[in-house]
Amino acid sequence: MGQPVNVGVVGCGVIFTQYAQTIERLPELRLVAVADLDPERAREAARPYAGVEVLSVPELMADPRVDVVLNLTIPAAHAEIALLAIAAGKDVYSEKPLAVTAADAARVLSAAAAAGVRVGCAPDTVLGTGTQTARKAIDDGLIGRPVSATATMITAGHERWHPNPDFYYAPGGGPLMDMGPYYITCLVTLLGPVTTVIGAASRTRPKRTIGSGPRAGEEVPVTVDTHVTGVLSHASGALSTLVMSFDGEATTAPNIEVHGERGSLTVPDPNHFDGPVLLARPGQDGWQPIPATAGHIGAGRGVGLMDFATTPPGGEPRAGGRLGYHVLDIMESLLSSAHSGTAIPITSTCERPEPV
Repeated sequence: MGQPVNVGVVGCGVIFTQYAQTIERLPELRLVAVADLDPERAREAARPYAGVEVLSVPELMADPRVDVVLNLTIPAAHAEIALLAIAAGKDVYSEKPLAVTAADAARVLSAAAAAGVRVGCAPDTVLGTGTQTARKAIDDGLIGRPVSATATMITAGHERWHPNPDFYYAPGGGPLMDMGPYYITCLVTLLGPVTTVIGAASRTRPKRTIGSGPRAGEEVPVTVDTHVTGVLSHASGALSTLVMSFDGEATTAPNIEVHGERGSLTVPDPNHFDGPVLLARPGQDGWQPIPATAGHIGAGRGVGLMDFATTPPGGEPRAGGRLGYHVLDIMESLLSSAHSGTAIPITSTCERPEPV
């Protein structure tokens, strides 16, 4: 099978452990180094994993052992760290979004192309059995030609559980930039790229109160829209309606539904890798479950990094930079449309990722 790909992680925050646990059980990957602005946090993160060295960011970038940089920093630092990795001649795989702005993401892709290295981007949840089983059902024609989809995420806000939620309410955050990548990546995986968007947005209050941890009771400013809704027009002709909100207590709406000429699907939460896929067709008694027929079984965050690291040269990874850029372009354009009141054409595109 060859030698595993050596991974160096920059950013040892909340999501680090999920990635590290996945890397540890995948023979294609090997965690060799970590770096963080807080050296103690980096040391604590590395402690459970034998042989992992704690370095500074410049040291990690210069380390010849590191084949790919896994960028788990806050969104505002994604482009900066990606560009440092590219300048060091290393492939880079970033947590979502690829950058805070589409312009920054374009700089990352351009620099990578010039340097001859590759860029990948989360989310990789769409590679699990949930989204992939739904995709196979669509590709197999079980609902006929897809006509429309709905995607809904409503929560009261992450400040209730996250001890340091500031970045959720700063540029690069908000419900669309935070959770939208899961839902829009899933919609593109199911229905293909988007050509036009039209949106609306609101912001209910200027501050949020931290609900847990040592900063409980502290207020953080809100500088982004906290409820975003819109319609995405896919190149295939399908229309997707999107609702992303930090301004609701709960919802009974399905995470994603896809409706076709001969049936409908409910798709599980795209923030997770698995979950039930349900099918409704004419003459059928209600919603019926579809057995898992595609996707990585038992996947965790990092399976997209494995796919990225093992994609042959010249191939586009399923969680690739072009897809990440297209999703970011869609989200940024949706916010622009919300504030301009006009439909916005999407100038980027990507191939529908290969099925798993």
